[in-house]
Amino acid sequence: MDNLSLIIASYIIIAIVLMFVTLGFIKKKRVNKFKEELEYLDKEKNEIESAPVISELAKLETIAKNDRMEEKYRAWFDSFDHIKNEIIPKINDMIIDLDIYLDKKQFKDYVIHVAKTELAIYKARTATDNLLDEIKEINLSEEKYRKIIIKLKARYRELQSIFENKKSDYEDIANVIELQFENIEKRFQDFEDCMEVNDYQEVFHIVKGIDIMIDHMGIVIEEVPDLVLLANKLIPKKIEQITEIYEDMKAKKFPLKHLKIEYNVEESLKNVNQIIDRIKVLNLENCMFELKTMLEYLDSLFNEFELEKKSKREYEETKEIFDKKLEKLSHVVKDIYLQLDDIKNMYDLTDNDVKIIDEVNTKLNELVDKYKITTKSLSRKKIPYSEAFSLIGEYLNTLKAIESELDVALKNLGNMYEDEVRAREQLDEIQELLKQSKAKIRSYKLPIISNNYFVELQEANEAILEIIKELEKKPIAIKILNTRVDTARDLVLKLFNTTNDMIKTAKLAEYSIVYGNRYRSQDININSGLNQAQVLFYKGNYKRALDVTISTIERVDKDIREKVSELYEKSN
Repeated sequence: MDNLSLIIASYIIIAIVLMFVTLGFIKKKRVNKFKEELEYLDKEKNEIESAPVISELAKLETIAKNDRMEEKYRAWFDSFDHIKNEIIPKINDMIIDLDIYLDKKQFKDYVIHVAKTELAIYKARTATDNLLDEIKEINLSEEKYRKIIIKLKARYRELQSIFENKKSDYEDIANVIELQFENIEKRFQDFEDCMEVNDYQEVFHIVKGIDIMIDHMGIVIEEVPDLVLLANKLIPKKIEQITEIYEDMKAKKFPLKHLKIEYNVEESLKNVNQIIDRIKVLNLENCMFELKTMLEYLDSLFNEFELEKKSKREYEETKEIFDKKLEKLSHVVKDIYLQLDDIKNMYDLTDNDVKIIDEVNTKLNELVDKYKITTKSLSRKKIPYSEAFSLIGEYLNTLKAIESELDVALKNLGNMYEDEVRAREQLDEIQELLKQSKAKIRSYKLPIISNNYFVELQEANEAILEIIKELEKKPIAIKILNTRVDTARDLVLKLFNTTNDMIKTAKLAEYSIVYGNRYRSQDININSGLNQAQVLFYKGNYKRALDVTISTIERVDKDIREKVSELYEKSN
């Protein structure tokens, strides 16, 4: 237990020692960092103090040839003297105070005052740098401005050469441009005069002004020929052509009010004259854009004229087609209305059945009204041909739709007539089929005909009579007539098939009995079977007679069915 306590105590002592060592190390590192910071501030202060302001001012003494420059020289000298003899000593005292704080380990005070020292150094350095830049600007001004002027003069001569080579392209604006070249030349002389007295502040404004003037002259030299061409030739020529075409189309009764040609031409000429006035004073801002916009508008008028000419042709062609279709459709609708009562009397039609005719007539009248309004507006020149062509195209499509609706109505009425004709034709066919059935049943003298056959015959006759009754009715109910025809046809076909089946079965039974007579003597059972079949045959049970005969004969002749079938085929 004593050993454990000893070990724990040892660990505690070691931990405390390590803690103090660590704190001491951190404190030492912090102090070193502060000292490095203090050395950096002292270095910054020394750089400010040793700035080459005095040497630059010495250079300036040789070129300070006017009162303004001498005034600047004194102001700069006083400013640096103030920084060096007043601000720098204060910063130096501040740095000494910081060093004392470190020695006394007054770190809190150090941190507070180091920020103030940094701010003071920053202000001093900024003031010194600005002062140095201003002085160097003056010292380097002559060389700098000379280089700029050399480039500007080269550009000036280049522009002057371009102008002289194409002077005729500038027409009456050439004199104004020559005056502007003279103004630039004067500014070059002003530059030399100011450089002579080292008035660099004025030199700066002169150089800047020359630069702006030459840039503007570059735009003038480049754009004025095109502007003159547009304003004096192209646009007036187009206006002249447009006026000629407009007068010609007006004489041909084209409605062109929507284009407002007179007003727009007058405005265009007014705008051109205003632009020419601006060009004469070399105010080219937006001139090219405005002239090109005007040119595009004038070109669009040519397209509008062509559109109206084309639209007139297309309108007249479409109108001719429309008029023919309208006349034809109107006659058809009129004829239908004249015959509508007769059609109603002929067929069992309700008001709903002929409603589509009324709807077609209403739509047709509405279309005619719209068409009249359009033709009237066109004749009074209220709408252009382009609009009229668009409208008549719509009217033609509407007319075609109405025509399609009428076709459906006429098809329904036509189907009724066709159904009547077809019913009469089918009546003849049904009667002929019934006639054939009766002839067949009579041609083969059957011993007995079943009652079912006569029932079918009666049903077929009655169905035919129903068709005849429906056809004699006025008006004819087509739906009922079609039902009567379908019923009669089915019953007569059923009778016709029954007749054929009964005769065929009777014939096969008869042939089988005749064929089997040869085997009567061979077997008493065969004789008995054939006698039974004969009894069934004469009772009219032909199918049963055939079955009994076949099953009886098959005892001695397995091929009886094929043989009887061959006999039946040969007999037909």
